[in-house]
Amino acid sequence: MKPGIYEDSRDVFLDTVNTKDYIRLERVSIIYESLKNSVEKPLKMILLYGKPGTGKSMLMSKLYEDLANSQKVCLYKTPILDESEFFKTLAQDLYDMRYEGELNFTQFIKVVENRELGETIVPLILLDEAQLYTTPMMEKIRLLSDTRKVKFLIALHKTEKEDIIAKEHFQTRIWESIKLENASASELKIYIQKKLMQANCIDTASMFTQKSITLIHKLTDGNYRDTNKLVYTLFDIYLYYANENQSKITSNEISTKFIEMAAIHTGLIDA
Repeated sequence: MKPGIYEDSRDVFLDTVNTKDYIRLERVSIIYESLKNSVEKPLKMILLYGKPGTGKSMLMSKLYEDLANSQKVCLYKTPILDESEFFKTLAQDLYDMRYEGELNFTQFIKVVENRELGETIVPLILLDEAQLYTTPMMEKIRLLSDTRKVKFLIALHKTEKEDIIAKEHFQTRIWESIKLENASASELKIYIQKKLMQANCIDTASMFTQKSITLIHKLTDGNYRDTNKLVYTLFDIYLYYANENQSKITSNEISTKFIEMAAIHTGLIDA
């Protein structure tokens, strides 16, 4: 193959969150539809959690994109850790209210409580990386949800801070808790091949055999982020040899040796 196909295939696996790259796996699609259905119900909070690299940010971005034209929805991909800045940002995004000075929680909740619900859909706030918020801040977010004039979808890594959400005062307010898992080997094969085919990299998609997928799954445990890094590096190795030493590429199937080289480079194998 020409070197360009390896470069194009490599760039498919850049570690970015772009809804155009969303892959419709059956299990993930079921979870996504459940998420959309939950958002439509009169809940206060939804929790989306899982290990890093299980697709939380992608689902949040897709949900935002799908809902943005039909209701007020705000997505915060990076936590706003300064309390005043957090509430000033919400005031601006939710109510088009600008504040030059400080805006504390007590002031902001008065603003929220004075808003008339009417027949409009309750605004939805999507908070990604929520494990980075402090316990006091999470408590204030909980109190905001109690007003029923704003609802929250909270995504966080499964860490020791999950107990913040698990406390009784949160459990009574979370209408649904949705957990994301790593991909199975069969799902990982579909994921890799569909990503390549969507980018019109049909030839490289066909290079992945069950043997190569099994090895990749063993190395990454089906984690999407680790898989992206591994396959990106794998095609980078192919690109190098295609340019420098074509004779090293001896088959139209993915090389086990190249997978292992990529795993060493990305730290999935200790060298």
